[in-house]
Amino acid sequence: MEMPSPDPAILARKAHLARRLAAVLPADALIQDEMETRAYECDGLAAYRCPPLLAVLPRSTQEVSDILRICHEEGVPVVPRGAGTSLAGGALPTADSVILGVARMNEVLETDYDNRVIRVQSGRTNLSVSGAVEEEDFFYAPDPSSQLACAIAGNIAMNSGGAHCLKYGVTTNNLLGVTMVMMDGTVVEIGGAHLDAGGWICWA
Repeated sequence: MEMPSPDPAILARKAHLARRLAAVLPADALIQDEMETRAYECDGLAAYRCPPLLAVLPRSTQEVSDILRICHEEGVPVVPRGAGTSLAGGALPTADSVILGVARMNEVLETDYDNRVIRVQSGRTNLSVSGAVEEEDFFYAPDPSSQLACAIAGNIAMNSGGAHCLKYGVTTNNLLGVTMVMMDGTVVEIGGAHLDAGGWICWA
């Protein structure tokens, strides 16, 4: 597999970029040691390996926004990463890229049993969504084989399915809305907590 060659100008600005990111993130959210970035050198497709320039582990939408804004201003590629279980190379970095891992964004934000809606952060694992509502006899239908480990972020990116998809549909049939951070750091809301919601809404 041939990946794009890294940009020498970006590699030379690693320390500068790290300082900018450190200014908006908690100390434990920025990984810049070369040995530690090796944990993010590939996803489930292990045939290609390349440690990223840096890795960041935000805990909130605001931190994601700050990261993307800075990387956009610096012209640095960003590779989003869920749980890293993809066998399709969905989270493969280059040497001049920043891995944005969402593993720490794993909270349940809202549960509405009357309307059969749960709102979770993107790093929440697939199976744990069902675990959060099983006491009320609910479950989250899309069930890829990696559901024990895979993140909702990756499920959305890959439109994951599973055995239940024959009856309940794949991810796109069970997703009502998303909070999305654009590459320049702009936060947008798409969809909402009911079918055919407006394209742009604001959730508090």
